Formats: sequence, structure tokens, C-alpha cells
Amino acid sequence: MDAKWTVYGKRADFKAIGEQFGIDQVIARVIRNRDVTGDDNINMYLNGTLDMTHDPRLMADMEKGCNIMSQKISDGRHIRIISDYDVDGVMSNYILLDGLTNLGAEVTYEIPDRVLDGYGINERMIEDAHEDGVDTIITCDNGIAAFTAISLAKQYGMTVIVTDHHDIPYELDTENNRQYKLVDADAVIDIKRADCAYPYKGLCGAGVAYKFIRCLYDTMGIRWEEPEKYIEMLAIATQCDVMELTDENRIYVKEGLKLLQRTKNVGLQCLLEQNGLVGKPVYSYHLGFVIGPCINAAGRLESAKEGLKLLLCDDKKEAEAIAAELLELNLKRKGMTNDGVRDALALVESELKNDTVLVVYLPKLHESLAGIVAGRIRERYYKPVIVMTDSENGMLKGSGRSIDGYHMFDALNEIKDILEKFGGHELAAGLSIKADKLEEMRRLLNAKQSLTDEQLTPVVRIDVPMPVSYISIPLVEQLRLLEPYGKGNEKPIFAQAGLGIKSAKVFGSDGRYIRICFQDEDGYTIEAVDFDGIKFQECIKMWFSDEECDKMLSGLPNHIKLDVAYYPDINEYGGRKTVQIKPTMYRKSES
Repeated sequence: MDAKWTVYGKRADFKAIGEQFGIDQVIARVIRNRDVTGDDNINMYLNGTLDMTHDPRLMADMEKGCNIMSQKISDGRHIRIISDYDVDGVMSNYILLDGLTNLGAEVTYEIPDRVLDGYGINERMIEDAHEDGVDTIITCDNGIAAFTAISLAKQYGMTVIVTDHHDIPYELDTENNRQYKLVDADAVIDIKRADCAYPYKGLCGAGVAYKFIRCLYDTMGIRWEEPEKYIEMLAIATQCDVMELTDENRIYVKEGLKLLQRTKNVGLQCLLEQNGLVGKPVYSYHLGFVIGPCINAAGRLESAKEGLKLLLCDDKKEAEAIAAELLELNLKRKGMTNDGVRDALALVESELKNDTVLVVYLPKLHESLAGIVAGRIRERYYKPVIVMTDSENGMLKGSGRSIDGYHMFDALNEIKDILEKFGGHELAAGLSIKADKLEEMRRLLNAKQSLTDEQLTPVVRIDVPMPVSYISIPLVEQLRLLEPYGKGNEKPIFAQAGLGIKSAKVFGSDGRYIRICFQDEDGYTIEAVDFDGIKFQECIKMWFSDEECDKMLSGLPNHIKLDVAYYPDINEYGGRKTVQIKPTMYRKSES
């Protein structure tokens, strides 16, 4: 897919920043590109610690909610936690459950079934809680839109505390202004409230739950014996819920990664063992693509309670068995996802390619995988995507993934009259609809969208146009100060135009990889490894010729010139360190 290459143009006194914080000017430029400005913020970015995070009491209703909960614990009331079924929900549930238990609460928990219940707290759970004699319900990672369920709980005389991080529901008045609506709970703790003074709005559900437990300890006058407890859970939730790694989120993930490598949680220990991560560095990638998906797989294909059960397990053998089961479920989920992506691509190519908003109906797809498949299709076509699948009673359920410039929640809000249920935010949403409304939904979404060609073209943002000759081992080591990477703190991209190729060699058992020796105009060379060597060769043949590709592979002089976007790295072999680059994108050079 063609992409537009742009260079960040943000200005600052990079030399002064570099001298003040002892970093290369290149590092200072990347930090500025992430909109981190001011000495305090730069210091927090580079050297942030847990004691720099914000006071929970700044959240609206936080003290109110903690006062209520403190009294309920003192009175021995039955408290029930109700969470979501994804990683953030499971981690939120664990933090509240463990924290309340340690404070002496009589507490139980519930997690909705993704297929039978759908997202969040519902009337069935309220009925069950009433039958079980529950006095107080506390939600986590859900509840902000559960008007009917919470109303029923209040009718039964229950106390309800909502902890959530999702957008506040709203309706448009006659002048198209948003009128926000809060559920009728005894305390509504959500950082997205307009009257919430908490300075950072990027916390996940587990982040709000963690703040609640911290504040509750203080409210009850109990010393927080383990200030780092729950940080590894919060790190996993933050990364898996694709929250921005800025401000205190960055601190939580950074510290959580350190703690995870020496975790005391038996379940996490076993999950690390199952994935071959014991004794190895753990990066943000592992949270989002290795550990998190194993926990998520339970909620997708069976019950999210299995993921929570793993975290609560103190018996090593039992934990090993659960971890092995979760790993197997995740492998099964991967296979089902790949099948769904294949079917979705075929449908788009045959019927939907001209649509701007892709509404893809896959009746056989497991509904829990709709969001993953939507994300893959979005990556392929760079368009908003909604994947729908069969549910019960003539209903379809689906998930959407969007692109910058298309607010998916707002788009669905415009057609809410034909939807049964929907929720989400700018870049992702979930919905249900009657089957006979599918084509109308597709038509309306495409008719109402106003995306331009520019918005539909992915952008490669170059942090620094940096000659490969500038790369050094100290610079690469300094780049590690920028980790962990993720949304809002993306891995930096550097680029150099007009690089030639001195030689290239295919390797690997199936010839998939290629080692390239790039050369600049002054004769400086640097090695790179591309893990999709087949695609690279196809591009060379398309942009130049088969003959030029053959010359390249034979190490002969050629006329290939490429603009290369890359990330610098260190290659260690035989005790010797050398710099290399990891290419992320190429284009034919115009120079």
C-alpha cells in the first residue's frame, strides 16, 4: 500500500535539552515529537517513578466511593465485583478482589460471558446478586453506560459504585450539543467525567481500579505495605487495552515490566514459563502479543474466569495446568483468526473494495474474534472496518476498528436508530443489529462518511532524517531510554534517502529472510536484515528490473537507489558488537 512519508517539524532547543538531560540531540528530537515538553515532563518521561503518579482523590466521586466502601467493609456487607471479560477487565477484577480481600471485605466476583451476556453488567447479574444477598456492587472497566442494570440494582436497594474509564454516554439536543448522562449509581468514578479534575485521562479500567484500592487503603487508615503491588497487572492491562503510553501510563508499564521478570504471582510465573520467557527480557511487545492474548483467549473462546483463576492460583501444579490450557486456547484462537482474515479479504476483494467504510459479514466467525479480524483488515486497506457475525434470534454482533479522522463511536451514534446496541470510542466500537438491517447500515455508513483521499492514505512519520553513518552503539543504547513503546509513544522511525545496495543475500531454511548491505554516497556501509525477503525482492523487481535484482543478489554493481525508513539496532555475534538497522519501509528513491 502506498504511504505518504512526512517528517516531524516540531521545534525546540534540542542542544540545550540534550545537555541538560545528558542525551543525544536525536533523542531530544524524538521526545519533542512525542509532545513531551517542559523540564518536569521531560524528567518524568526519562526518569519517572511511581511516586510521580497522580493523587487518586482528584477523581470525581473517588473519596465518596471509598467512604462508602470503607463503611460496607466495616459492616460486613456482601460486596460483588463485576468486570468486563477482556484483559483489562480481568486485571481490574483481580486488583479489586485482592485489594478488598486484604482489607477484610466479604467479597465475590462475576465476569460476564462474552457470547451469552455481552459486554458489561446486565440485568441477569443484578438478579443473581439479589438472590445471593449482595448488598453492594462495584464495577470495573464497565458500568458507565449500564443505565437499565444499575436502575434495577437500585430498585432492589443495592449500593452501586461504578469504576470505569470509557466515554460518558451522551445525547444530542436540538442544537446538536452533547448532553452527557451519568448512571444513577451511589458513586461514579470515571476519568472521562466532565467534572473530574484528575489531570490524566488515559488510564485503563485497571488503572482506575488501582487508584480506588490505593485511596481505600488510605481512607481506612491502613498502611500500604507493598506500594508496587498490582503494577505488573496494571502494566499488562494498559498495554493490552492499547492505552497511550504517556504520563503515568508510561511509568506503570515501565515499572511493571521490571516487576514481571521477578513476579511473585504464581499464575504469571507459569504463564511466563509456558511462553519461554523465564530469565529473558520482557518488553511491551510481550505484554500485548504474548501474555495478554493468553489471558484474553479464555474470555474469547471459553470463560474469562479461567484467566482470573490463574492469577488467583497459589498452587504451582494447578497454575501450570491452567497456563498450559490458556496457551492452547490462544493457539486455537490464532488459527481461527487467520481463517477469518482469509475469508474477510476474499469478501472485500470480490464485493466491497469500492466501499470507504468496510462492513464485512462473516456468519461463521466466532463473535469474539470480530475485533481482531477488523483490525487486520484495517491494516491491509487503511479504511474503517466493521466485522459482523451471527448471534442469536436473528441478531448480528460485531466489532469495528477505525483510522485517524473517522470517529467510529460518533458515526454509529448517527445511525443509532437502526442499531440495537452500541458503544465504544473514536478508534473502536462494538455493536449489535437485527440481521435485516445489515445492508442499510452499510449503505448509511458509507453515505454519511466524508473521508478524503488524504485521510485514506496512511502516513509514515519520520522522527529524524538521520544518515546511517551517524548511528553508534552509544546512540542505540540511549534509544532504550525511550522504551516502552506503544500507542502515543511509538517506536521512533529514522530514514535516509538515496541508499544504494552493495549486496544482498537470502538466508533461512525457506529463503524468507534477506541480509542487505546498504551503502551511502560516501561509501559507508551498514547491514540490515529484512524478515520478508520475498516481498523485498518483488519490490526491487517492480521498481527496477529482474536484472537489477539478480545483480543485487550476486553482489554486482547495480542501479538500485532506495529511501529507507529504519530503526537502529546492535548486532552481537562472537562477543563483538556492531550497529545495524531494521528496515520498516522502503520506496524507490527519486534522487
